[in-house]
Amino acid sequence: MSRIQVESYLSRIDQLRRVSGATNEVIVSQAFARLLEDWATDQKLIFVQQHAYETPQKTFVRPDGVVLHDIRVPLGWWEAKDTSDDLEKEIEKKLRKGYPQDNIVFENGATAILYQNRHEAFRCDMTDPAALEKLVTLFFGYERPEIAEFRTAVRQFGTDLPAILEGLRAKIAEAYADNPAFGTQAAAFLTHARQTINPGLTEEDVREMLIQHVLTEEIFTQVFNDGQYHRENNIARELTKLEDAFFTGAVKRDTLRAMQPYYQAIKANAAQISLHSEKQTFLKLIYEQFYKVYNPKAADRLGVVYTPNEIVRFMIEGADWLCEKHFGKTLIEPGVEILDPATGTGTFICELIEHFRGQPKALHRKYKEELHANEVAILPYYVANLNIEATYAAVAGQYAEFPNLCFVDTLDNVAGLGVRKGTTPDLFGALSDENVARVKRQNMRKISVVIGNPPYNAWQENFNQRNANRSYKKIDQRIKETYILKGSAQNQNSVYDMYTRFFRWSADRVHDDGIIAFIVGRKPVAKGAYDGFRRDLADEFNEVYVVDLGGDAIDNPKLSGTRHNVFGNRSGVAIYFLVKKHRAQGCKVFYARRDEYDTKQDKLSWLGSTPMAQVKFDRITPDKKGNWLGQTENDWEELLPLVSKDVKAGKRGAEKGAIFKLFSRGLGSYRDEWVYDSNRTGLEAKMRYMVETYEATRADPEFTDRNTIKWDAELDRYAKSNIKKQFDPTLIRRAEFRPFSTLWLYLDQHFNGRTYQLPVMFPPGAENPAISFSDPSAQKPWMTISTSGVPDLHLVGPAAAAMVASRYRFTPTGERVDNITDWALKTFTDRYGKSAGVSRDTIFAYVYAALHDPLWRETYAINLKREFPRIPLHPQFGLWAGWGQRLLDLHIGYEGVAPWPLTRRDVEDAKSRAAGVSPRVILKSDPGAGVVMLDSETTLAGIPTRAWDYRLGNRSAIDWVLDQHKEKTPKDPTIRLRFNTYRFADHKDRVADLLTRVVRVSIETLEIVDEIATARRG
Repeated sequence: MSRIQVESYLSRIDQLRRVSGATNEVIVSQAFARLLEDWATDQKLIFVQQHAYETPQKTFVRPDGVVLHDIRVPLGWWEAKDTSDDLEKEIEKKLRKGYPQDNIVFENGATAILYQNRHEAFRCDMTDPAALEKLVTLFFGYERPEIAEFRTAVRQFGTDLPAILEGLRAKIAEAYADNPAFGTQAAAFLTHARQTINPGLTEEDVREMLIQHVLTEEIFTQVFNDGQYHRENNIARELTKLEDAFFTGAVKRDTLRAMQPYYQAIKANAAQISLHSEKQTFLKLIYEQFYKVYNPKAADRLGVVYTPNEIVRFMIEGADWLCEKHFGKTLIEPGVEILDPATGTGTFICELIEHFRGQPKALHRKYKEELHANEVAILPYYVANLNIEATYAAVAGQYAEFPNLCFVDTLDNVAGLGVRKGTTPDLFGALSDENVARVKRQNMRKISVVIGNPPYNAWQENFNQRNANRSYKKIDQRIKETYILKGSAQNQNSVYDMYTRFFRWSADRVHDDGIIAFIVGRKPVAKGAYDGFRRDLADEFNEVYVVDLGGDAIDNPKLSGTRHNVFGNRSGVAIYFLVKKHRAQGCKVFYARRDEYDTKQDKLSWLGSTPMAQVKFDRITPDKKGNWLGQTENDWEELLPLVSKDVKAGKRGAEKGAIFKLFSRGLGSYRDEWVYDSNRTGLEAKMRYMVETYEATRADPEFTDRNTIKWDAELDRYAKSNIKKQFDPTLIRRAEFRPFSTLWLYLDQHFNGRTYQLPVMFPPGAENPAISFSDPSAQKPWMTISTSGVPDLHLVGPAAAAMVASRYRFTPTGERVDNITDWALKTFTDRYGKSAGVSRDTIFAYVYAALHDPLWRETYAINLKREFPRIPLHPQFGLWAGWGQRLLDLHIGYEGVAPWPLTRRDVEDAKSRAAGVSPRVILKSDPGAGVVMLDSETTLAGIPTRAWDYRLGNRSAIDWVLDQHKEKTPKDPTIRLRFNTYRFADHKDRVADLLTRVVRVSIETLEIVDEIATARRG
């Protein structure tokens, strides 16, 4: 790759010289800048042009470029000169000015000279590809001792931290038990915290806040040389009092001795950073690294993520433009109150201060009175306070306390919702603590602009670690009254995610006039589950602007989260601007999108160079179903609904509206490793243990081994409700865990997180043909497959829920009832006539064929991402029913189809045999060669390449079988320790046989689909 980059550079230089004939620094240097930028990107480094450097003489110079590590410490510098310049003399001048000499390239387009450690390390002719490649390789290969020490210290920090935490927790427990003064202060702090953060906080939460306070004191001192911070900030001051009551002198030094290399590494790297803005970024990155090592579950729950400055500036400038456009005021003018409700490390407030630079009097007033920020976690709260106050000091030239940063959970702070200017809502009674006073002041203000990056995490399922996102009674009720009420999607659970809650809170907080500017996921603008959210925005706001930054690597597997997503993750991102004017009528929706394959840097560069006022937005008219994107013009509404919530619920008149009466989501066990197993005896052992542990916990909530099983909120509630359980072998049955991969399942309504309607479809001992299909919210290609047993919710893997409609349903007494409605039977009979052989069985088969129609899937692809399937009535009913029956026979009876004639090759693995171990498990396929490698001894050959074209979700049927038989280390520690008995060697012959049958299923399925594709329609 490095040689390709060098050759690309030389090609660009040649083109520039041929086109422009110029050789001056400005033109030629940009080609070398591009080379450095590309090389830096490949190594996950950052290239910045015209970056200030503080010299040893305390003056500032600006080399043409710098390559920075992710923690913003320079790796090396670059300085360009004209080809006509005497490079040696120019270097001498720059070095006299104090330019860095540890790692810097000087070049003039003809010659490049690399200085390292104050000496010339290498020079080359810039037209010599090999020499230039060597110079750039040496430049990027340089490693500062500080960086090497920092990387080592971070790794050691992760190793040492558990012991340090154990020591700190023991000291705090001792203080609670033996130190009355500490206990009194801790109780007072807990009362305060419950008032402003979360009424459910406990002594354990106070302990964790105190630990973070103790561990980070030294970090802030090293980065900003601010040893007094922990004694001046109002929250830090209270925690310092607690610290001083039990943790001083030799006890403190001995406990934290292992942290010193980490602190010293931070100090050494901070010393390399001269710019205040880069120190802010450095501190944010240290915070992220620290938090994810110290408390990964909280980092996940809070959505710890750093917002790039290009995004922040774009949003601030956009909000400023909209504020002036609609309300005749800019953000800095009096009366425009601005709130960041989830400030994190304070990035948005810091950038607002920078935005107001040059207006010192107005900035002082805004800073003291009309800039507000909230944060709920202690560590980012500290970082934000430091960053904001240091930024103000740098811009204003004088230090001033930031009096409007509140330590509060915004979503719990509902007292100020609906506040108009001059009103005084009920607050916190007689509490007079400074932080409560800050919250009180904020709640009395009429907020004009809410701006920020709310937490992003929608789902938390690790109940054993108490990591679940909690509910917010008031806000969740408001969501139910608005977004849910106006929505029509089958599953709207994700609408209660954190950033949607912040939208709801903010919409109520700005009340009748104001602007909301958020960067969050793109789901609200794109996904069917959010149709009620979109309808409500159109009802509550007068203008909506969406800047869709894409990067959804879940929807589009061709994208890379690290390369195409502005946050480096896999979830798509969008910026939303909402304008509310109480005197205006109607709503206009505007939408702009970056190219799907723009890189992260492309998007950030565009945001950094394009003001919102210059963005070319498209005007969108929402359709009647609340869709903004991907609106369709087809006959979807004329087709027959496969399933319907109204029919399922038995609403009056709804029985004339769907083919199936009952449908369900697949099994959401919440504990796959416990309730599934390839071996019935193994499953029975696990479930006996689970039942015994549950019963022991029900009798004694403090049971020592409580957390050796997998809990969730429901199971915890069952135990607290004193619901007794005993192991029942009749609840064990076969289930379709993944395509063509059945497992034994223990189906119990209490030990499975969500059983939905499955017990009605699949009672013990009953076989019931069923059709599974993708939920509209699935983030994988649409699929369908038939089974005769319980399908798993994630039949084709995570992020792709499976729905199921069965041929029959069963009454509580066990009576089998047709699940195909009378309405469907009549509709098909009326269309085709009695002579066509229409029956409920043939309708079931017809439907299954229709769901496999490639033309139908292509025509209605967008509809299928939003709604449950609808079925067309094609000519030749019998032909379609025949195809469907053949597919049902293949997919339900796959274990009994004739094997495809494959060639099995077994070659002894001598090394494994000599070592007395099983052959190395491989389980990989090579479609091009038509081969499957089972292990280091056995391969199956002769598989038609086309067999891999039969795919369900993102995998072929063949690869699903291989994936499901791999030896995987269980995530659950108890399963890993007690019940991890699966070995592929015990199943190899069965898997080899299964693959011969799945190959036939794949080939014959594709042949039937080919026939369907040629069918007459209309």
